[in-house]
Amino acid sequence: MLKPRLFLCLLLLFVQPLLTFGQKKPVGVNAAPRMRVIVDNDFSGDPDGLFQLAHLLLSPSVEVRAIIGSHLKVGDGFDNSKTQADNAAGKARELVNLMKVKGNIPILAGSNTAMPNDSTPVKSAAVDFIIKEALRTDTDLPLYLLSGAGLTEVASAVLTNPKIEDKLTLVWIGGPEYSDLALPPPNYSSPEYNLNIDIPAAQVIFNKSRIPLWQVPRDAYRQTLLPYSQLLIKVKPQGKVGRYLTDAIEQLMIRLEGYGYNIGETYVMGDSPLVLLTALQSSFEADPSSSEYVNKVAPRLNNEGAYEYNHLGRNIRVYTDLDTNLMFDDFFAKLELMNK
Repeated sequence: MLKPRLFLCLLLLFVQPLLTFGQKKPVGVNAAPRMRVIVDNDFSGDPDGLFQLAHLLLSPSVEVRAIIGSHLKVGDGFDNSKTQADNAAGKARELVNLMKVKGNIPILAGSNTAMPNDSTPVKSAAVDFIIKEALRTDTDLPLYLLSGAGLTEVASAVLTNPKIEDKLTLVWIGGPEYSDLALPPPNYSSPEYNLNIDIPAAQVIFNKSRIPLWQVPRDAYRQTLLPYSQLLIKVKPQGKVGRYLTDAIEQLMIRLEGYGYNIGETYVMGDSPLVLLTALQSSFEADPSSSEYVNKVAPRLNNEGAYEYNHLGRNIRVYTDLDTNLMFDDFFAKLELMNK
Protein backbone atom coordinates (compact mmCIF):
# COMPACT_ATOMS: atom_id res chain seq x y z
CA MET A 1 0.00 0.00 0.00
CA LEU A 2 1.37 3.43 -0.96
CA LYS A 3 2.11 5.86 1.79
CA PRO A 4 0.07 9.10 1.60
CA ARG A 5 3.11 11.24 0.77
CA LEU A 6 4.22 8.93 -2.04
CA PHE A 7 0.69 8.81 -3.43
CA LEU A 8 0.56 12.61 -3.48
CA CYS A 9 3.88 12.78 -5.32
CA LEU A 10 2.64 10.33 -7.92
CA LEU A 11 -0.59 12.26 -8.35
CA LEU A 12 1.27 15.51 -8.89
CA LEU A 13 3.62 13.85 -11.33
CA PHE A 14 0.85 12.73 -13.65
CA VAL A 15 -1.44 15.74 -13.49
CA GLN A 16 0.91 18.69 -13.57
CA PRO A 17 1.24 20.50 -16.88
CA LEU A 18 4.21 20.03 -19.17
CA LEU A 19 7.05 22.43 -18.49
CA THR A 20 9.53 21.48 -21.18
CA PHE A 21 11.75 24.03 -22.89
CA GLY A 22 9.74 24.61 -26.04
CA GLN A 23 9.01 20.95 -26.80
CA LYS A 24 5.84 19.39 -28.13
CA LYS A 25 3.79 17.16 -25.83
CA PRO A 26 2.30 14.06 -27.47
CA VAL A 27 -1.44 13.86 -27.00
CA GLY A 28 -2.31 12.14 -23.73
CA VAL A 29 1.21 12.31 -22.31
CA ASN A 30 1.76 14.23 -19.08
CA ALA A 31 5.31 14.20 -17.76
CA ALA A 32 7.48 16.94 -16.34
CA PRO A 33 11.17 17.07 -17.26
CA ARG A 34 13.43 14.88 -15.14
CA MET A 35 16.68 15.98 -16.80
CA ARG A 36 18.24 18.62 -19.00
CA VAL A 37 19.92 17.61 -22.26
CA ILE A 38 22.18 19.25 -24.80
CA VAL A 39 22.11 17.48 -28.17
CA ASP A 40 25.32 17.50 -30.25
CA ASN A 41 25.15 15.76 -33.62
CA ASP A 42 26.28 15.85 -37.25
CA PHE A 43 22.83 16.49 -38.67
CA SER A 44 24.15 17.16 -42.19
CA GLY A 45 25.57 13.64 -42.22
CA ASP A 46 23.92 10.30 -41.52
CA PRO A 47 20.12 10.90 -41.27
CA ASP A 48 19.89 8.76 -38.12
CA GLY A 49 20.68 11.95 -36.20
CA LEU A 50 17.47 13.56 -37.45
CA PHE A 51 15.42 10.59 -36.25
CA GLN A 52 17.05 10.88 -32.84
CA LEU A 53 16.34 14.62 -32.68
CA ALA A 54 12.68 14.20 -33.63
CA HIS A 55 12.26 11.47 -31.00
CA LEU A 56 13.90 13.59 -28.32
CA LEU A 57 11.79 16.65 -29.10
CA LEU A 58 8.68 14.49 -28.62
CA SER A 59 9.85 13.28 -25.21
CA PRO A 60 8.41 15.44 -22.41
CA SER A 61 10.58 13.97 -19.65
CA VAL A 62 13.63 15.77 -21.03
CA GLU A 63 14.24 19.49 -21.27
CA VAL A 64 16.22 20.19 -24.43
CA ARG A 65 18.42 23.13 -23.53
CA ALA A 66 20.25 23.43 -26.86
CA ILE A 67 20.87 21.69 -30.16
CA ILE A 68 24.41 21.76 -31.52
CA GLY A 69 25.27 20.99 -35.13
CA SER A 70 28.73 19.45 -35.34
CA HIS A 71 31.24 18.71 -38.07
CA LEU A 72 32.18 15.49 -39.84
CA LYS A 73 35.56 14.24 -40.99
CA VAL A 74 37.11 16.37 -43.72
CA GLY A 75 35.86 15.18 -47.11
CA ASP A 76 33.08 13.00 -45.68
CA GLY A 77 30.75 11.68 -48.37
CA PHE A 78 27.63 12.85 -46.53
CA ASP A 79 28.84 16.47 -46.58
CA ASN A 80 32.23 17.29 -48.06
CA SER A 81 31.89 21.05 -47.59
CA LYS A 82 33.94 23.24 -45.28
CA THR A 83 30.82 24.37 -43.42
CA GLN A 84 29.66 21.02 -42.05
CA ALA A 85 28.71 22.31 -38.59
CA ASP A 86 26.82 25.27 -40.05
CA ASN A 87 25.00 22.91 -42.40
CA ALA A 88 24.21 20.57 -39.48
CA ALA A 89 22.67 23.43 -37.51
CA GLY A 90 20.64 24.33 -40.59
CA LYS A 91 19.26 20.79 -40.91
CA ALA A 92 18.34 20.76 -37.22
CA ARG A 93 16.57 24.11 -37.62
CA GLU A 94 14.68 22.75 -40.63
CA LEU A 95 13.34 19.82 -38.61
CA VAL A 96 12.50 21.95 -35.57
CA ASN A 97 10.52 24.33 -37.76
CA LEU A 98 8.73 21.45 -39.48
CA MET A 99 7.73 20.03 -36.09
CA LYS A 100 6.47 23.49 -35.06
CA VAL A 101 8.33 23.30 -31.78
CA LYS A 102 7.23 26.17 -29.58
CA GLY A 103 9.59 28.32 -27.60
CA ASN A 104 13.13 29.14 -28.51
CA ILE A 105 15.54 26.24 -28.21
CA PRO A 106 18.99 27.57 -29.14
CA ILE A 107 20.33 25.90 -32.29
CA LEU A 108 24.07 26.48 -32.47
CA ALA A 109 26.79 25.58 -34.94
CA GLY A 110 29.87 24.05 -33.40
CA SER A 111 33.31 24.21 -34.92
CA ASN A 112 33.66 23.37 -38.61
CA THR A 113 37.04 21.80 -37.88
CA ALA A 114 38.42 19.24 -35.45
CA MET A 115 40.75 20.09 -32.59
CA PRO A 116 44.36 20.49 -33.77
CA ASN A 117 45.64 18.40 -30.84
CA ASP A 118 44.48 17.11 -27.46
CA SER A 119 45.51 20.29 -25.63
CA THR A 120 44.05 23.07 -27.76
CA PRO A 121 40.28 23.66 -27.55
CA VAL A 122 38.29 25.15 -30.41
CA LYS A 123 36.14 28.18 -29.73
CA SER A 124 32.46 28.46 -30.56
CA ALA A 125 29.16 29.63 -29.15
CA ALA A 126 28.33 25.95 -28.65
CA VAL A 127 31.33 25.47 -26.34
CA ASP A 128 30.36 28.58 -24.39
CA PHE A 129 26.80 27.30 -24.00
CA ILE A 130 27.92 23.90 -22.69
CA ILE A 131 30.03 25.59 -20.02
CA LYS A 132 27.31 28.04 -19.03
CA GLU A 133 24.64 25.34 -18.77
CA ALA A 134 26.87 22.97 -16.83
CA LEU A 135 27.70 25.64 -14.24
CA ARG A 136 24.08 26.63 -13.54
CA THR A 137 23.12 26.65 -9.86
CA ASP A 138 19.43 27.51 -10.23
CA THR A 139 18.24 23.98 -11.07
CA ASP A 140 18.54 20.49 -9.61
CA LEU A 141 17.80 18.72 -12.89
CA PRO A 142 20.80 16.60 -13.93
CA LEU A 143 22.47 17.54 -17.21
CA TYR A 144 23.27 15.08 -19.99
CA LEU A 145 25.27 15.91 -23.09
CA LEU A 146 24.12 13.63 -25.92
CA SER A 147 26.71 13.19 -28.65
CA GLY A 148 26.02 11.20 -31.80
CA ALA A 149 29.14 12.24 -33.68
CA GLY A 150 32.58 13.58 -32.78
CA LEU A 151 33.46 15.03 -29.39
CA THR A 152 34.93 18.37 -30.45
CA GLU A 153 32.60 20.64 -28.50
CA VAL A 154 32.45 18.77 -25.20
CA ALA A 155 36.21 18.16 -25.19
CA SER A 156 36.83 21.83 -25.90
CA ALA A 157 34.46 22.80 -23.10
CA VAL A 158 36.30 20.53 -20.65
CA LEU A 159 39.67 21.97 -21.64
CA THR A 160 38.35 25.53 -21.42
CA ASN A 161 36.77 25.07 -18.00
CA PRO A 162 37.61 21.80 -16.20
CA LYS A 163 35.10 22.68 -13.45
CA ILE A 164 32.30 21.28 -15.63
CA GLU A 165 33.64 17.72 -15.46
CA ASP A 166 31.44 16.68 -12.54
CA LYS A 167 28.46 18.77 -13.66
CA LEU A 168 27.20 16.61 -16.51
CA THR A 169 27.08 13.07 -17.90
CA LEU A 170 28.30 12.45 -21.43
CA VAL A 171 26.40 9.86 -23.48
CA TRP A 172 28.44 9.09 -26.60
CA ILE A 173 27.63 6.97 -29.63
CA GLY A 174 31.03 5.92 -30.84
CA GLY A 175 34.24 3.97 -30.44
CA PRO A 176 35.22 0.49 -31.60
CA GLU A 177 34.40 -2.80 -29.93
CA TYR A 178 36.17 -3.86 -26.74
CA SER A 179 37.99 -7.10 -27.49
CA ASP A 180 36.68 -8.82 -24.35
CA LEU A 181 33.07 -7.93 -25.17
CA ALA A 182 32.54 -8.19 -28.93
CA LEU A 183 34.14 -8.77 -32.30
CA PRO A 184 34.14 -6.09 -35.00
CA PRO A 185 31.86 -6.56 -38.03
CA PRO A 186 33.10 -7.77 -41.41
CA ASN A 187 35.08 -5.17 -43.37
CA TYR A 188 35.06 -2.85 -40.35
CA SER A 189 36.58 0.60 -40.51
CA SER A 190 39.43 1.58 -38.24
CA PRO A 191 39.26 3.97 -36.52
CA GLU A 192 35.51 3.72 -35.86
CA TYR A 193 33.48 6.34 -37.75
CA ASN A 194 32.50 8.76 -34.95
CA LEU A 195 35.84 8.43 -33.20
CA ASN A 196 37.63 9.22 -36.45
CA ILE A 197 35.81 12.56 -36.74
CA ASP A 198 38.08 14.01 -34.05
CA ILE A 199 40.56 11.64 -32.40
CA PRO A 200 42.25 14.39 -30.30
CA ALA A 201 38.86 15.32 -28.82
CA ALA A 202 38.20 11.70 -27.88
CA GLN A 203 41.66 11.56 -26.33
CA VAL A 204 40.70 14.49 -24.10
CA ILE A 205 37.58 12.68 -22.89
CA PHE A 206 39.20 9.27 -22.37
CA ASN A 207 42.76 10.14 -21.42
CA LYS A 208 42.57 13.47 -19.60
CA SER A 209 39.10 14.10 -18.22
CA ARG A 210 37.11 12.66 -15.32
CA ILE A 211 33.75 13.36 -16.90
CA PRO A 212 31.14 10.60 -16.31
CA LEU A 213 30.85 8.70 -19.58
CA TRP A 214 28.21 6.32 -20.92
CA GLN A 215 29.59 4.86 -24.13
CA VAL A 216 27.63 3.07 -26.84
CA PRO A 217 30.34 1.49 -29.00
CA ARG A 218 29.91 0.15 -32.50
CA ASP A 219 28.78 -3.36 -31.57
CA ALA A 220 25.96 -1.86 -29.49
CA TYR A 221 24.76 0.89 -31.82
CA ARG A 222 24.69 -1.58 -34.73
CA GLN A 223 21.86 -3.38 -32.91
CA THR A 224 19.43 -0.57 -33.74
CA LEU A 225 18.17 -1.93 -37.05
CA LEU A 226 14.99 -0.34 -38.41
CA PRO A 227 13.41 -2.39 -41.22
CA TYR A 228 12.41 -0.43 -44.29
CA SER A 229 8.99 -2.07 -44.02
CA GLN A 230 8.43 -0.41 -40.63
CA LEU A 231 9.70 2.89 -42.00
CA LEU A 232 6.94 2.76 -44.60
CA ILE A 233 4.19 1.66 -42.20
CA LYS A 234 5.12 3.39 -38.93
CA VAL A 235 6.93 6.55 -39.98
CA LYS A 236 6.07 7.69 -43.50
CA PRO A 237 2.28 8.03 -42.93
CA GLN A 238 2.79 10.33 -39.92
CA GLY A 239 2.33 13.73 -41.51
CA LYS A 240 5.02 16.09 -42.77
CA VAL A 241 7.54 14.98 -40.15
CA GLY A 242 7.14 11.30 -41.01
CA ARG A 243 7.54 12.01 -44.71
CA TYR A 244 10.55 14.26 -44.07
CA LEU A 245 12.36 11.57 -42.08
CA THR A 246 11.48 8.83 -44.56
CA ASP A 247 12.61 10.96 -47.50
CA ALA A 248 16.00 11.42 -45.84
CA ILE A 249 16.52 7.64 -45.84
CA GLU A 250 15.04 7.05 -49.29
CA GLN A 251 17.15 9.78 -50.87
CA LEU A 252 20.24 8.22 -49.31
CA MET A 253 19.25 4.79 -50.66
CA ILE A 254 18.89 6.24 -54.17
CA ARG A 255 22.22 8.03 -53.84
CA LEU A 256 23.99 4.87 -52.71
CA GLU A 257 22.41 2.82 -55.49
CA GLY A 258 24.01 5.27 -57.90
CA TYR A 259 27.38 4.17 -56.55
CA GLY A 260 26.40 0.51 -56.88
CA TYR A 261 25.97 0.05 -53.13
CA ASN A 262 22.99 -1.95 -51.85
CA ILE A 263 22.17 -1.35 -48.16
CA GLY A 264 19.52 -4.08 -48.05
CA GLU A 265 16.22 -3.58 -46.22
CA THR A 266 17.31 -2.25 -42.82
CA TYR A 267 18.94 0.93 -41.62
CA VAL A 268 21.02 1.43 -38.48
CA MET A 269 19.42 4.13 -36.32
CA GLY A 270 22.61 4.30 -34.32
CA ASP A 271 21.95 7.65 -32.64
CA SER A 272 18.54 6.73 -31.20
CA PRO A 273 20.06 5.14 -28.05
CA LEU A 274 20.68 8.73 -26.94
CA VAL A 275 16.91 8.90 -26.35
CA LEU A 276 16.60 5.37 -24.97
CA LEU A 277 19.23 5.98 -22.27
CA THR A 278 17.79 9.31 -21.12
CA ALA A 279 14.12 10.01 -21.84
CA LEU A 280 13.17 6.34 -21.43
CA GLN A 281 14.76 5.68 -18.05
CA SER A 282 12.80 3.69 -15.48
CA SER A 283 10.01 5.36 -13.53
CA PHE A 284 11.40 4.56 -10.07
CA GLU A 285 15.11 4.53 -9.25
CA ALA A 286 15.63 6.22 -12.59
CA ASP A 287 18.18 4.53 -14.84
CA PRO A 288 18.23 2.93 -18.32
CA SER A 289 17.13 -0.28 -16.63
CA SER A 290 16.03 -2.19 -19.74
CA SER A 291 19.44 -1.97 -21.41
CA GLU A 292 22.61 -3.68 -20.24
CA TYR A 293 26.09 -2.32 -19.66
CA VAL A 294 29.37 -3.21 -18.03
CA ASN A 295 31.58 -0.99 -15.93
CA LYS A 296 35.03 -0.78 -17.44
CA VAL A 297 38.21 1.07 -16.64
CA ALA A 298 38.41 3.77 -19.29
CA PRO A 299 41.12 2.82 -21.76
CA ARG A 300 43.72 5.15 -23.11
CA LEU A 301 43.19 6.14 -26.73
CA ASN A 302 46.31 6.27 -28.87
CA ASN A 303 46.82 8.46 -31.93
CA GLU A 304 45.41 5.74 -34.20
CA GLY A 305 42.17 5.61 -32.19
CA ALA A 306 42.86 2.21 -30.64
CA TYR A 307 42.30 1.30 -26.99
CA GLU A 308 45.27 0.79 -24.68
CA TYR A 309 45.08 -0.32 -21.06
CA ASN A 310 45.21 2.55 -18.58
CA HIS A 311 45.52 1.56 -14.93
CA LEU A 312 44.73 5.16 -13.96
CA GLY A 313 41.49 5.23 -15.93
CA ARG A 314 38.18 6.01 -14.26
CA ASN A 315 35.19 3.69 -14.43
CA ILE A 316 32.88 4.26 -17.39
CA ARG A 317 29.68 2.57 -18.56
CA VAL A 318 29.97 0.62 -21.78
CA TYR A 319 26.58 -0.46 -23.13
CA THR A 320 26.41 -3.95 -24.56
CA ASP A 321 22.69 -4.66 -25.13
CA LEU A 322 20.05 -2.07 -26.01
CA ASP A 323 16.29 -2.34 -25.60
CA THR A 324 15.49 -1.55 -29.22
CA ASN A 325 11.86 -2.64 -28.84
CA LEU A 326 11.20 0.04 -26.22
CA MET A 327 13.16 2.58 -28.26
CA PHE A 328 11.36 2.04 -31.57
CA ASP A 329 7.89 1.39 -30.11
CA ASP A 330 8.07 4.66 -28.19
CA PHE A 331 9.22 6.55 -31.27
CA PHE A 332 6.44 5.16 -33.45
CA ALA A 333 3.80 5.89 -30.80
CA LYS A 334 4.95 9.47 -30.27
CA LEU A 335 4.94 10.17 -34.00
CA GLU A 336 1.37 8.88 -34.21
CA LEU A 337 0.25 10.85 -31.16
CA MET A 338 1.81 14.01 -32.61
CA ASN A 339 -0.48 13.75 -35.62
CA LYS A 340 -3.71 13.28 -33.69
